Amino acid sequence: MSSLDGPAHAPVPPPILNPAGGANQVRVRAYNERLVLSLVRLYGALSKADIARRSGLSAQTVSVIMRVLEKEGLLSRGAPVRGRVGQPSIPMHLNPDAVYSFGLKIGRRSADLVLMDFVGRIRMQLHQTYAYPLPDEILAFVTSGIEEIESRLDDKQRSRIAGLGIAAPFELWNWAEEVGAPPGAMEVWREVDLQADIAARVSHPVFLQNDATSACGAELVFGVGPSYPDFVYFFIGSFIGGGIVLNSAIFSGRTGTAGAIGPLPVRDRNGETKQLLEIASIFVLENMLRERGIDPEPLWYSADDWVDFGEPMEVWIQDSAKALAQAIVAAASIVDFSAAVIDGGFPDWVRSRMVQATIDEAAKLDLQGVVMPEIIEGAVGAQARAIGGASLPIFSRYLTDQNVLFKEIDHAEGT
Repeated sequence: MSSLDGPAHAPVPPPILNPAGGANQVRVRAYNERLVLSLVRLYGALSKADIARRSGLSAQTVSVIMRVLEKEGLLSRGAPVRGRVGQPSIPMHLNPDAVYSFGLKIGRRSADLVLMDFVGRIRMQLHQTYAYPLPDEILAFVTSGIEEIESRLDDKQRSRIAGLGIAAPFELWNWAEEVGAPPGAMEVWREVDLQADIAARVSHPVFLQNDATSACGAELVFGVGPSYPDFVYFFIGSFIGGGIVLNSAIFSGRTGTAGAIGPLPVRDRNGETKQLLEIASIFVLENMLRERGIDPEPLWYSADDWVDFGEPMEVWIQDSAKALAQAIVAAASIVDFSAAVIDGGFPDWVRSRMVQATIDEAAKLDLQGVVMPEIIEGAVGAQARAIGGASLPIFSRYLTDQNVLFKEIDHAEGT
């Protein structure tokens, strides 16, 4: 577990009002404040002149907004940039300590609870493994975990917590057989309203989103998103999932399932048609290890501490790469993506091998009529789902438009 880097000294920022609704003066100001924060987040640091030019707001309006945001502790000043005609330019940055948020990732084999700051850095984290997820275990983990993390914060830091975002697979009961749960053990999930149950036990607003969509959102905002406005995203967890980004926004589709990725039909090494999730998922590697008498438990202790399992791992990487290459070609034949981003719940060295193998396999396919996207590594890493979850409360309050991340964000107030 990492520790928080000392108390922040900026004033506690009040919530920025929801700008939806009528365009009265308060709502216009709230929208403009969100717009300024969104631009600074996107570009990393901007001067007042830069913001005025990019936003279309007047220099006077920008000056007023930035003074307010600086006073509230949401923005901080950088070192003056000299060398130009006139006054030196002062870049403004997001203050990492202005806002914190909890993120809960619920996986098929493990759960993670993180405390994230305003710029997407994990300050603290807790990890729990299990044979398969059950609601009571998850509720106990998140409530005790929040209590433990908050006990390490002072009052001012606790007052800056924006909420809790949950990144979880939907319809968990459908995966009982694949995770090895006893018959009927996971049927309890059918009757559980996880968001409401957690909201009843914590004092923060609670948000919920699909885990792969959350990971895609984290990549969009904190990873390669600023460089690639359109990309197809693959996250290899216990089961592979993904997302689609179009015009720098996640596209969720008519029913919210666009970019699910896992059900894509691909051919395995024997030429048989299977779903992508049946090949390029960590549970497949787990089964390979078990069949060879190798303990697979280290896969779930820590995503950053895998060992090289040798031959079975190489077979899994090559099989997954063949399947991913086919999926990327299929996606690129429909949408002219600029990139195909691959990440997962494993160390960087596994990701690098997976991406290079996918590039090699894609080169062997018939690409006539297909403009291939650049196949690249994700930049967020194994905690992308938890980071994406933690982003939900922050962007609900401080982004100009929730559609920059998600088409819809479910939200429940804590009691």
